[in-house]
Formats: sequence, structure tokens, C-alpha cells
Amino acid sequence: MPHLDRPFDYLVPADLADIAVPGARVKVRFAGQLVDGWLLTRVAESAHPGKLAYLEKVVSPVPVLAPEIAQLARAVADRYAGVLADVLRLAVPPRHARVEKEVTAEPPAPAGTAELTEPAGTAGVPVAVGQPTPTAAPGRPEPADTGWRDYPAGSALLRALTQGRAPRAVWSALPGADWADRYAEAAAATVAGGRGVVMVVADARDLDRLDAALTAVLGDGRHVCLSAALGPARRYRAFLAARFGAVPVVIGTRAAMFAPVRRLGLVAIWDDGDDLHAEPRSPYPHAREVLLTRARLADAAALVGGYTRTAEAQLLVETGWAREVVAGRETVRARTPAIAPTGDDPQLARDPGAVTARLPSLAWTTARDTLRAALPVLVQVPRRGYLPAVACAECRTPARCPHCAGPLALPSATGTPACRWCGRVAAAYACPECGGRRLRAAVTGARRTAEELGRAFPGVPVRTSGREEVLATVPGGAGLVVATPGAEPVAEGGYGAVLLLDSWALLTRADLRAGEEALRRWMSAAALARPAAAGGRVVVVADGALAPVQALLRWDAGWFAARELAERRELGFPPAVRMASLTGSAAAVADLLAEARLPDAAEVLGPVPADDDRERMLVRVPRARAAALAEALHSAAGVRTARKATDPVRLQVDPLSLF
Repeated sequence: MPHLDRPFDYLVPADLADIAVPGARVKVRFAGQLVDGWLLTRVAESAHPGKLAYLEKVVSPVPVLAPEIAQLARAVADRYAGVLADVLRLAVPPRHARVEKEVTAEPPAPAGTAELTEPAGTAGVPVAVGQPTPTAAPGRPEPADTGWRDYPAGSALLRALTQGRAPRAVWSALPGADWADRYAEAAAATVAGGRGVVMVVADARDLDRLDAALTAVLGDGRHVCLSAALGPARRYRAFLAARFGAVPVVIGTRAAMFAPVRRLGLVAIWDDGDDLHAEPRSPYPHAREVLLTRARLADAAALVGGYTRTAEAQLLVETGWAREVVAGRETVRARTPAIAPTGDDPQLARDPGAVTARLPSLAWTTARDTLRAALPVLVQVPRRGYLPAVACAECRTPARCPHCAGPLALPSATGTPACRWCGRVAAAYACPECGGRRLRAAVTGARRTAEELGRAFPGVPVRTSGREEVLATVPGGAGLVVATPGAEPVAEGGYGAVLLLDSWALLTRADLRAGEEALRRWMSAAALARPAAAGGRVVVVADGALAPVQALLRWDAGWFAARELAERRELGFPPAVRMASLTGSAAAVADLLAEARLPDAAEVLGPVPADDDRERMLVRVPRARAAALAEALHSAAGVRTARKATDPVRLQVDPLSLF
């Protein structure tokens, strides 16, 4: 509870004095109940004037909570107006007793033993634990920088990491570049400088690629993977290996953003615009912000990379906190495929029907010619399923569920329409406007697209990659691959053509990041194509005058990010400002705002409707007043929990979606 978000003092019994070490899990009596806790520090005397209770039990003498992670967790909780206990629940995985006994049965080698000191501002008792210092693998040469030489600042970045300095970079990757190899080279350079590395990716496929690249560069046993998908035992074993310095490099999904690493020298995140980097549990931290906070606290290097660039990354460049690492325009032109839109004037003159066609003639002929050349074709479709939305064939009215008003969908060509919200089947559906019973496609999904392309190109293998089955790789011969965004497999030798369909589904979303997200998904798919000199082509079914399409055509994510950030500054949207979202019942939100002592520059916007009969209020402040806003909201939440308010309010700072 927010009003209890502070340390509490307890006495340590004599029989527990040797094992009650900072960072250990303990059990204490609190409000008459036996609860779990963390031992943060040991002091000789307490400033508390009253009587102190004793620790009831030391669950484990293993100090799994490192002092620097405790300090980081406090900083993250303050930044997101959250509670330290919630952050620690994200930072340290649940204990697995069997694994803990296996790992601690043979203590680490005493060489390189380091003293764990407490965070700044605390008076703790240091605890000595064996933690070998990260060093370059014996007998291995300095890490090669072949791939980074394509970027004017790339070689300088690796030199700085090898020398133990702390450069901060925003990297725009070239199409066709193996980003995992570049990250592995950066990790190897950091380890060669005697420091550790934490790298975060969005999903399991990216983690597998980075795992293979690090194994090839560093060798076996030099890194561990941290992911919630590993299972309790494997995850806890990897966590302990990182905590006690058995490996210098930790990689993983957002579960790894708090990974304890000895002498942290580099934090890196790939594709920070992916919404999987946002933690869905309180206090809803974003992996990018956690890693940047770690870089600041540990004086470590930071690397934010991707094919595209977010407005947040652009802000780092424009404020001078980081420098951009980009390739020269000649290199970009040599590496990119030939990209063409279907909605510009020359194409419309040749094919007037391209305005309404889902697969205009340019996309059709590109796919046909590529298949004739025995090269694979990737087709990106934003929606999964067969027909995720249907409408009346007579009057075009969207078909809605009679029970909950949710959209009706068809699971197959012979299937029965069913609601996507409540799952009810609408076998006897009749249009409420005209009474018609025939349905037509309103939105076409990936499976229907694969079916249509299979009929159009008989004899050509058609594969789908999406929610049901995500392919990692496909062969390089002639074939069609229909994939949803984020599920595009890598083709051997690269795709001969990439078709980006249904662009309206991405660009017309009611979201602040619609254009940014559309460009991110397009560039991630287009990056899998061959260069133009090798026959690679990309066709985007969209108007070439749109800003995201222009950025794709020029392969200039920095230009679009700068434009996006400038517009957000003008309109007062994140990241140009700090914004908090308060969601709950009208009475609860009003109560919290009434208790909050907001900064003078704060603007309260709303209310706007939210789900389940709730409403949302937004509070906006300049970035210089961000800490004051978080403190005010945290204090107000504490007042409400102290008087046992039963109606909760969901508090999010800088949420991904404002609507």
C-alpha cells in the first residue's frame, strides 16, 4: 500500500545474526500477520523511538537482492509513482529452493571477490560474496567491428566500450543487417573492458537470435538468458548465475531489465518501440526507461537500437544525452531494397483502381515476377484470422453481435459468424438496417489472404506465420509467406519482394503512436528484403505523400522521429511532457485529485470515457516537474489507502496509450 511504502526497523535475534544479511528474504510480523520482506540494511541503532519487534525467520541466507538493484527499484518506483514492493516483485524472481541449494552447494571461486556496499544514503553492513570480475575470455582476440564499420561512429563506439568508458548511442540499423551480431560485438567489447552487460529484447524469437550470436562471439557459458517463459527453475538458476558473477552478460525479455550484473558497463535494448517492452503490472515501467535509469546510476554505456526510431529515442539525441549512430546516405541507398508506394500519381495513372484495390497491379506484378525468379515473397497483413470483421452485403452496415454489440467475424469460408467479444454464434444474423442476411468481408485477415494468394499462384507453397504458429525461418526458394506484424520469418538469402497490405488498418488507429507504429512494422518487414541491386523490392499499399510512407521510401527513421517529436512538443504530448493517467470511477478519480498537491504547472485534462463504466483523467506537467508530479500522486494514493478507500484508481505515468 502506498502509505506503507517505506522501510521498517526490526531487531535481529542473536541466532540469526550470521545469516541475516542485506539482500536476504525474511519473514516478519506486521500488523499481527506473518509476511514476507526484504532485509535492506543492517545498522547498529535505530532512530525509531518505540519498541521494535524481532525478525521471525530468515527464509534464505542467500542475498539475492543486490544493493544496486534495491537502489534502482527505489528510483523506478519514484519515477512511476509506484510502490517499492511492486518493483521488487518484478526485479527478483520467486525463490526456487532446490535450485538455490544446488547453486550454493559449491560456492564461487574466491578470486575477484568483491564487497557488496549499500546504496547511497544508507548505512549498511557490507557483505562479502564471491563475484568474479567480468574479463575477456582467455585467449580470445579483441572483438571484431566489421559490421559496425558501416556506420561512421560505429568503430568509435566499440573502442569506447573496450576502454571501459560509457558512451550512449541511438542506433538506426541498416536493412538486411544482422542486429544480433552487432549487439554481440558490443557485448564482447564491453566484456573485454572488464565490465558486464544487460541486453533486453521484445520476444522469444529475438532472444533466440541474440543467444546464438553471443554464443558465437563470446563462446559457451559466458552469458545467460532471463525470460519468464523459461520456467521457475531455469529462470532462477540463470538469475543466481548473474547475481553471483558466474557470467558477465545477461540477455532476456523485459524480465531481464532488473538483472543483477557485476560491474555493469552496458545496457542495451532492441526495438524499444515494441509494446512488449511495457510491463503490464504495477507500476507499469517500460524496459527502456529502466535501462536508461540503470545507465545513469551505474555510469554505464547505453545502446538503444532498431530499424526505426521512437520519439523517446529522438529526445535522447536532441537533448544531447545520447549520440546517433547512423550510416551514410550512400551506404543506405546501397543496402535498401527498391521501395514503391501504390498511391502516388504515376501509379494511379497506370492503375486507377489502385485507390480501392487491396492488391493493386504493382503489388501483383511484383509478386509474380519475384516468384518467377525463384525468390520468396513476404506479405504483411495487419490482421490475423480469416475475416475478423464482416458487414451486410446489401447496405454495408458493420455486422454486430445482437447480445453485446461486438464485431462479428468468420473463422473460415464455411464457418458460422461469431462475436469476437463474447464468443456467441450468430447463425441467424439479420442486418438491423435492411434485414439482409448475406455478409461480405469488411476486414481481411492473414488466413484469408493466404487462401486467396494460393488460388492466384497455383503450385507455389504458401506459409502463414502468426498467432497460431510463428515461423523463425523459411527456405530461399519460390514461395509465399503471409505474416502478421512481428511474426515475419527470416528468409534464406532475403526476400525478393515484400508486400505491405492494408496500410489503412495501421495508419487510421485512434492512437498517438499510429504513424510511428506503422513505420516500425513496415521497416521491420522491409529490412528482411534483399538490397535493390540483388533484386529486392518493397511495395507499400499506401499514398506516397504520407509522412510515414515518405520515411520508408527514404529509409530515414530519424527524420520521421524528429518530425513526430516536434509535433508532440507543439501539442503537449509525451515524451515532450510528462503525463499521468488516472483511471477509475468518477468519484475515486476526483477523490485522488483532490488529495494530490499537484505542481503549479500541472494541467488536468478530461474526463474521457474508459472501459467498464470508468473514466480517465490526464495530468500533464513539463518534464522538469516530472518528479514533483510523481511524488504528489504517490502521496495522494497513500492518503486514500491509509483511510481504506475501497474504490481503486489505476495510476500510470507515461502510458503507451492515452485514449
